[in-house]
Amino acid sequence: MPARNRRGIDMTQQAVRTETVAMLIQPGPNPEIVVNAVKAAFPNLVVIEEEPESKALFIRRRAKKLGWIQALGQLATMVVSKYGKRFTRKRTAEILKTFGADPSPDPAIRRVAVPSANSPAFLAAIAEIRPAALLLVSTRMLKAETLAAIPCPVLNLHAGINPQYRGLQGGYWSRVRSDEANFGTTIHLVDAGVDTGGVLHQMRIKPSKRDTMHTYPLLQTAAATGLVVRALDEAVTGNLKPLKIAAPSRQWYHPPIWTWLWNGVTRGIW
Repeated sequence: MPARNRRGIDMTQQAVRTETVAMLIQPGPNPEIVVNAVKAAFPNLVVIEEEPESKALFIRRRAKKLGWIQALGQLATMVVSKYGKRFTRKRTAEILKTFGADPSPDPAIRRVAVPSANSPAFLAAIAEIRPAALLLVSTRMLKAETLAAIPCPVLNLHAGINPQYRGLQGGYWSRVRSDEANFGTTIHLVDAGVDTGGVLHQMRIKPSKRDTMHTYPLLQTAAATGLVVRALDEAVTGNLKPLKIAAPSRQWYHPPIWTWLWNGVTRGIW
């Protein structure tokens, strides 16, 4: 068996690096899984935490783009589906154990709080930290002017296979479309589009029949931490090599409540 540290990371496959890297996250167990994996390989990691966006702002922005009916339907799915979390605890524990993932915040890691990824405070933090690379996990989109002001490579962990499943709930939609061969995770460069930056690495995973919208992102995140560390290693050493992928591109959103219930009841895809 390979030697592993207390976070479950295979230390025989990944050298510890001295460069400072930064992560931008919103609080939550999935981002913390990545934080702990990255910290094992990059001890000088600094975590920047942005405040979550309010649901009111989210729904107004979504309504402006898709209309109020779709926006409210998506919000209903998000609200109602939260009650299903209590039924996924066993599956969640299995995923964490399988991948040696730890979702608990590490108090030893330096953290910087900012109101938003697009605030002056965020750019001030980047200027002070001077990271060799920046990784985004579960954050707002960076505006073009914010991205242009960051002097290091910016990477993103996306719970979906790009470019086919950009946006939100890529795992769910791959199952709905009977495309489980493209259930997985993408690590990509960040540009001004929605998950349109150059693809660096992808991992495809087979979900369990017991996985749902609550566990898809956890599975996609926990399985890909090794690729995240590899991508950061390539970023700090100047060895990033985006892949050439010829596939249809589409952006996805949360399913509206009627779509979610229909696929759940008729097909068992929740």
